[in-house]
Amino acid sequence: MKVFSWSASIEVNPPYEAREFKRSVMKNQPTESSGPVVSRRAFLKQSTMAAATAAAAVSFPAVVRAQAKPTLNAVVIGLGGRGAGAGNDFLEAAKIVGVEARIVAVADIFPEQARRGRELYGLAEDKCFSGFDAYLRALDQPGVNYAILAEPPGFRPVHFKACVARGLHVFMEKPVAVDGPGCRMMYAAGEEAQRKGLKVAAGTQRRHQASYIETIRRIWDGVIGEITAFRAYWVNGGPIWHRGDRGDTDLERQIRNWYHYIWLSGDHIVEQHVHNIDVCNWIMRDHPIRAWGMGARQQLGDKSGEIWDNFAVEFEYRNGVRMHSYCGQIKRSWASVSEAVVGTKGTADPSGMIRVHGQKPERIRPEGRNPYVQEHVDLIEAIVKERELNETKNVTDSTLTAIMGREAAYSGAAVQWDDILKSDFKYGPDLVYEESAKMTWGAFRTLKPPMPGVHDIFRNPPSVPTA
Repeated sequence: MKVFSWSASIEVNPPYEAREFKRSVMKNQPTESSGPVVSRRAFLKQSTMAAATAAAAVSFPAVVRAQAKPTLNAVVIGLGGRGAGAGNDFLEAAKIVGVEARIVAVADIFPEQARRGRELYGLAEDKCFSGFDAYLRALDQPGVNYAILAEPPGFRPVHFKACVARGLHVFMEKPVAVDGPGCRMMYAAGEEAQRKGLKVAAGTQRRHQASYIETIRRIWDGVIGEITAFRAYWVNGGPIWHRGDRGDTDLERQIRNWYHYIWLSGDHIVEQHVHNIDVCNWIMRDHPIRAWGMGARQQLGDKSGEIWDNFAVEFEYRNGVRMHSYCGQIKRSWASVSEAVVGTKGTADPSGMIRVHGQKPERIRPEGRNPYVQEHVDLIEAIVKERELNETKNVTDSTLTAIMGREAAYSGAAVQWDDILKSDFKYGPDLVYEESAKMTWGAFRTLKPPMPGVHDIFRNPPSVPTA
């Protein structure tokens, strides 16, 4: 159950997210989960994706029109914990939908990770690719039509762009970028995917979770009245994992410890808290227009890396509604991964609780599948049944929202949506935004952990001191 108040929410048994959160806290592993999805009916009403006839021209043209069941040939790019999990979720989802599916290749920057494809999926060694160009070699395998993207987020834009160029349907983990230039790449590639009729789902699994879908439908129907405020938490009860410094070059040490470098993870407000931010954006059917906040590097101390371990950010939507956001990766006696909505008639926990003033609280628990599997079910059904599905804009909006909050805290200033969207500052190496396959192991700068009033990517030139 969940004990809720406006000021705090102690989540005793978070739905579905528990396994990821528990793994993060108890096993000291990073979480890479995902967010909620509008009901199919609502999504189809609101979606402006390309017509289904365009989709038929791109993939499975003859077999789909003939109502045959296509074979999905998938590749997994990034074979860490979330990539391996997403591959298994895809195979389970295919069985549910009733289509033939297989994983035909995997790719990871590191050879030892890529070799896991043999034990996980029974692949031959020559189908387990490693290196910076591994993703291209996997994507170019004959017959590939489905890609699962789960490398560190800094690589997501260039990998997604490559998938769209090849006409592949895509499942991609969140977040989908770490800065403004990466988000602009995502928006552009998402529009191209729409023109090609490609189907795209994101790892914001709450958007595919039955309890969220039904509760948010009730909120939209006005059960708690007009929305006046939000509260969003991703508060761990312990610190995030840290893998130390392993490798012979700057780039290798950073990528092996990727969570602690802004160009790779976006910091935990982007990499993790994007889930809760996405729920609020989903309910509002919009993104905030400005943010201001604060945070600190409180317990990471002198460990290697650039990121902070806690943020408190206030976001404002264009209608004046505020979202109060807090995320932390520090040792504490309480923890909560949750969202709350305040309305003129009551409050709601979007995961499945409605409280109307003067009435008994109503728990909403419709039957539904594991949302980690359901997001692949929805994607596969969109492919074989020619349904519209392109979540690129939603997940990029939420990613950019989190980035805006991060930069507001880093700089100590109020940041506008257009400021971050138009920002030219790139946190990563230039090739990450152009063609990461051409990257080689070598030197790359490390930033000092951001200090408000000193760190500011909007200055000309930007003020981002290096370590």
